Amino acid sequence: MDDIHIRRGYLPGAIGRVAELHAAYYTENWSFGVYFEARIATELAAFMSRYDDSRDGFWTATVHGRVEGSLTIDGQHAQQQGAWLRWFIASEKLRGRGVGDALLSEAVRFCAQCDFPSIYLWTFEGLHAAHKLHQRHGFVLTEERIGSHWGVKLNEQRYELLL
Repeated sequence: MDDIHIRRGYLPGAIGRVAELHAAYYTENWSFGVYFEARIATELAAFMSRYDDSRDGFWTATVHGRVEGSLTIDGQHAQQQGAWLRWFIASEKLRGRGVGDALLSEAVRFCAQCDFPSIYLWTFEGLHAAHKLHQRHGFVLTEERIGSHWGVKLNEQRYELLL
């Protein structure tokens, strides 16, 4: 991982690149489309415009200055609902190199330092490698439901980690 740098905070171009990474992966592997990409871009842009460094976290994994992975902690309602883990992705070139583990470790450490009671995320059935990573970090499946949050009907899953 010598060529991979993980940093916290805004990085110019990161919003577009994170949306691109999500769109490329989920379109190719799950047939998501423009609705999904537009939703990622819109929601991430809205999050970044209200970003508060004391409660929120935005981490990127870069290779030679190019964003190749990300993870976000939305702490806006963390004390009441738990911190929301969002926009967790790694490009094809980084998968299997420990980047997801490093990003998730940073996020969990940050949430513990903020004294958040828990961290939760929404995902869907079938993302086996991601689920294994979440479970290795102590997340447990707490809810399942059929939904179309991402523009495609799926078995949506909520994972939670109590801190």
